[in-house]
Amino acid sequence: MHTNQTPHLKTLTSILTVTVSANFSEYTTSNRDFKMGKRQRNESVTEEIHVSGNENKKIKWINKQRVLIFASRGISFRDRHLMNNLRTLLPHSKSDSKMDKKTPLLMINEICEMKNCNNCIYFENKKHKDLYMWISRVPNGPSAKFLIENVHTMEELKLTGNCLKASRPILTFDDSFEATPHLAVLKETLIQIFGTPNHHPKSQPFFDHVFNFKFLDNRIWFRNYQIEDDGTSLVEIGPRFTMNLIKIFDGSFCGSVLYTNTSYVTPSMHRKNLKLDAINRYQNKFNDKKLLAMRRPKQSYPVDPAEEVFETEVDDKEL
Repeated sequence: MHTNQTPHLKTLTSILTVTVSANFSEYTTSNRDFKMGKRQRNESVTEEIHVSGNENKKIKWINKQRVLIFASRGISFRDRHLMNNLRTLLPHSKSDSKMDKKTPLLMINEICEMKNCNNCIYFENKKHKDLYMWISRVPNGPSAKFLIENVHTMEELKLTGNCLKASRPILTFDDSFEATPHLAVLKETLIQIFGTPNHHPKSQPFFDHVFNFKFLDNRIWFRNYQIEDDGTSLVEIGPRFTMNLIKIFDGSFCGSVLYTNTSYVTPSMHRKNLKLDAINRYQNKFNDKKLLAMRRPKQSYPVDPAEEVFETEVDDKEL
């Protein structure tokens, strides 16, 4: 009986071997075709990316300036509106949450590094009255500290000028910025911070407004104007504010002092001087009244009774 089943088993084994080998060959050929198709698809994607990269190479964003604009805790509503206006006018800006007043200023450099920013505008409020603004080139500097005065936001002014959001501005400076070295440093810093880079992804590729920086009365006056369609006239948009320079530092929020404004008077001293002037005016007025009372005679001149001897009263009826 064993001799009869052996040929059948051999035949069945040979059939299974041929079937498995055929299936394996089909699987290997299909797998090879699948790999070839995947490779070809990857090569086509690479070519498409390469072609698209060549097309975008003409409009590459080279001047990668990013500005971090944020403030400390305790700023007033007007200061916050001014900060939001600057964020709106600078499409290459980034925002961050408010920083605690007790945090050292050197931490701003690390925040800018995390945000991938190489410029910074930091607003700081003291005594809920005085607004200070830092501008800095991160991380090597220089940096400058200003006292912000005469703040008027775009919502407050209600001016007729208008410009497209995220459009690039034209920066103008008067001749005073070329006269002294410290103003030349400030000019270059302001250009790098307020100038929107060409081909920035969030900017519009045209100019329709002007940032004007004018140095007058030891202060930098900022104005924002719209360029009208005729190209010969300007209309103010806002905001407007005055920057009173305090110091210029070598590093970013640190370093040696490059320039100190000798004519700068702190707001506390200014308010103290105003109070002293009011006290002096009151004292002068009080002293003038006292001197006038001292000069005034206490009694009138004595009257001689003999002066009225020959004066008689005339009755109208007798006349």
